[in-house]
Amino acid sequence: MSGPARRWWHCRSAVGCRIAVHLLCGESVQGELTYAGADALVVDDGRHQVLIPYAAAARYVGLGRYAFAENSLVRRSIGLAHSLRGLARDRAELSVTINGGAGGLRLAGVIDRVGRDYIDLATVIPGEARRSQSVADVSAIPFAALAMIRSRRGG
Repeated sequence: MSGPARRWWHCRSAVGCRIAVHLLCGESVQGELTYAGADALVVDDGRHQVLIPYAAAARYVGLGRYAFAENSLVRRSIGLAHSLRGLARDRAELSVTINGGAGGLRLAGVIDRVGRDYIDLATVIPGEARRSQSVADVSAIPFAALAMIRSRRGG
């Protein structure tokens, strides 16, 4: 097995460990790996939870040498769209980093809708509630362009 499936197996073995993920856009995230799904992982950096699609990662540090297979067919089938729908349902304030040629572009907003392979992000002023009068614009962002999605850590 290769590609995303191999990364997922490799990341599963490091859940609970401190790792670093260096992204293709030039940014990096360090913290505790709290989740490794079929299409993305979640790193807790202390103040935020950061959802990172495997396709956005250039390299991982701290995964170790072992890989564990996921025995649950249900957990294997949960993809990026499932996590994004949870953020949309919670109306979470997010910082979305989009892959770009010269680095990442960061947008602050709330996910209005999750399609099969894109999100609609309502751009708002950080700290403002998502109300129709506070939305500067709505951007349709393909999953393939997502580098990371940062949300405030609960609790």
